[in-house]
Amino acid sequence: MLYIELLIFLACIVIGARVGGIGMGVIAGIGLIIFVFLFRMPPGSPPVIVLGMILAVITALSSMEAAGGLDYLVSIAEKVMRKNPKSITFVAPFVTYILIFAAGTQHVIYALLPVIAEISRKAGIRPERPMSISVIAAMHGLVASPISAATVALVGSLAGLDVTLPQIMMITIPSTLIAVFIGALSVMKRGKELDKDPVYQEKLAKGLLKEESQSDKKILEGKELALARGSTIIFFLVILLVVVVGMFPELRPAYETMVNGEAQTGKISMASTIIILMLATAGIIMIFFKASSQKTIGGKTMKSGIVALISILGISWLGSSFYQGNQTVIIEGIKSLIEGHQWVFAFGLFFLSMLLFSQAATITILLPVGVALGIPVPLLIAVYPAVNGYFFLPTYGTVIAAVSFDQTGTTKIGKLLINHSFMLPGLVVTVSAVVISLLLITII
Repeated sequence: MLYIELLIFLACIVIGARVGGIGMGVIAGIGLIIFVFLFRMPPGSPPVIVLGMILAVITALSSMEAAGGLDYLVSIAEKVMRKNPKSITFVAPFVTYILIFAAGTQHVIYALLPVIAEISRKAGIRPERPMSISVIAAMHGLVASPISAATVALVGSLAGLDVTLPQIMMITIPSTLIAVFIGALSVMKRGKELDKDPVYQEKLAKGLLKEESQSDKKILEGKELALARGSTIIFFLVILLVVVVGMFPELRPAYETMVNGEAQTGKISMASTIIILMLATAGIIMIFFKASSQKTIGGKTMKSGIVALISILGISWLGSSFYQGNQTVIIEGIKSLIEGHQWVFAFGLFFLSMLLFSQAATITILLPVGVALGIPVPLLIAVYPAVNGYFFLPTYGTVIAAVSFDQTGTTKIGKLLINHSFMLPGLVVTVSAVVISLLLITII
């Protein structure tokens, strides 16, 4: 029966991925009907706290986008890259990393990719190099970000254990940054130079390459610029506050309640702190920086965030039902595989992320299993970057966008599907990040 249930679980993931958008979440609902009503399995439960944190962060991000904050960040990133065109293979991934780290969403990379492609082509550098490593850098900037859905899911999954957000960041930030540098080195000389590339030369001869349109860009000036800059400053100040409160738990307020006539004291959780601060941030930005509620709801960040929420809701709930129905078998099976080699848990994160196309959903489903197996918390944090395995199959949005934006044709998906431009930097950065994290946990 276990294998039939597993087959249904995997089928829901595959079909949902093919449907796209909210498909993974709603197809998981069909799987839940089969599990709960037909097979009489435990219903499990969705990760309510994690979903609440993700929704609050998305709301704050969307309000900043409505105030022009994301456009402001992108304009700064573009200026930095245009000042160093010959070093674009190294500058672009780090600018991308920092931008994604700060914004907490990969959405902003879509504004950077055409700029990276244009700068590299004009500098005579094969666009495949900076484009491929920048896409991978965005993935790792996201797992390092304290406000990304993936990190929020990690914090939620480790709630109640002896670990803080700053401790997590002390491992993830240096490991991913160093790994991105190693990844940039791996693609530095990749492929033929543009003046020797036959595909590019043919396109150039036929006049198929178009110059970037300046009219399509959002230019912030005057009052718009002031509001965008102000919303960005407020957003980052709150992020800093989140990190400080995580570093010093005594800053979180204590409260007292009466239970059966007896006074009981408690302290607000880190999850609740993040939700409150992020919702308040959205409110401040709307009041003082004129972020329209309609623009906030209708923006790209909110739309992509809602898609992620529905997907996580459905697939994590389905995974919870499957796990609870087969808990003993699953734990014993994984335990026998990783016995004496707990770092092998990283492979589980990598392969599940390939199926789910979501770091947060992967963490929400699999990390509780790691906790149940008694894997030490530092080791769980060290293998966290392995959730970036969804580059392996070139079907993710940022991968497809990078291929589309590179007019030279150097950034490509091969005939064998897996021989694409992102495979080398993806494997190099992900493996490097995990190895460096494993080294760091022995030091910190």
